[in-house]
Amino acid sequence: MSKPYRQGPVGALVDEYERAVGELVRVLDSISDEQYVLLRDAATEDEDCRSIQTIVRHVIGSGHGYAGMLRDAWGIPRGLSAPGGVARSEAGPKLREMLAYTSETLSGRWEISAGDMIAMRMPARWGPVYDLEQLFEHAIVHVLRHRRQIERFLDR
Repeated sequence: MSKPYRQGPVGALVDEYERAVGELVRVLDSISDEQYVLLRDAATEDEDCRSIQTIVRHVIGSGHGYAGMLRDAWGIPRGLSAPGGVARSEAGPKLREMLAYTSETLSGRWEISAGDMIAMRMPARWGPVYDLEQLFEHAIVHVLRHRRQIERFLDR
């Protein structure tokens, strides 16, 4: 059976975001609860990168934040908030919930033109100003970088 693909440039970005999250979920599904909560980097100043659990919480929170940036740009109430602690058994469902929140944010906007995507300006709290495509590219690579970080933790 072939996979259905979303239409348009926004659909392509969301398909790739979904793929990146799926790869992360497969890694998380392959580990134990003990591996998930184990302190991996006690020396880091970044509290989001001390364990696989803190990384997952950060990825989910960031994903909600990216959708929130879109909602702010379009004047849509943010609504759903990111989770606090996330148990390993909740990680996959919470990541899929994050994707659903993003899809809901895009409802009625799947056919946005490339010009309108580029014209959007969304300031990030960490400094840069993104257009819609840049924001999704950042979101995709953010998931990929943290999946790699988790894989490196597991290889140690």
